[in-house]
Amino acid sequence: MNCDLQQRAAAIRLAIFDVDGVLTDGRLYFLPEGGEFKTFNTLDGQGIKMLINSGVRTAIISGRKTPVVERRAQNLGIQHLYQGREDKLVVLDELLAELGLSYQQVAYLGDDLPDLPVIRRVGLGMAVASADAFVRQHAVGVTQARGGEGAAREFCELIMRAQGTLEAAQAAYL
Repeated sequence: MNCDLQQRAAAIRLAIFDVDGVLTDGRLYFLPEGGEFKTFNTLDGQGIKMLINSGVRTAIISGRKTPVVERRAQNLGIQHLYQGREDKLVVLDELLAELGLSYQQVAYLGDDLPDLPVIRRVGLGMAVASADAFVRQHAVGVTQARGGEGAAREFCELIMRAQGTLEAAQAAYL
């Protein structure tokens, strides 16, 4: 890990995730009766649980609203869920005021243009490998994994490694 990423990751107290294209592969599945479903990666879920257990708070900010995401957030223990919010920077400011955190204490993982204002504002603004090229260009780091294919796990482990909590999180399963 390069020194700048490690320093930024060491300061993180809140990790925020986009959903479509980050926690999923970005595809939307609509059912004939009006419902929808998404597929999530279990590796990502385990990484988020480990990150929470290491003491980092977590949040989801998504422009879309669906019960599937609410259920996934509950299953993982994600403390803050914001859905149907197009202006993610406004949500970020609300959340920071509530938690008493600074931008430098926040990490964000996104993939598309609506994520860009937050990616550019926070201390550790990252993009998934499958993100829009313009977004990748403006992120301080890009995961090797694609959205929905382990990118969130990679992001979580980067933070835990920088904070010295990854080995303990892994050893808990021995």
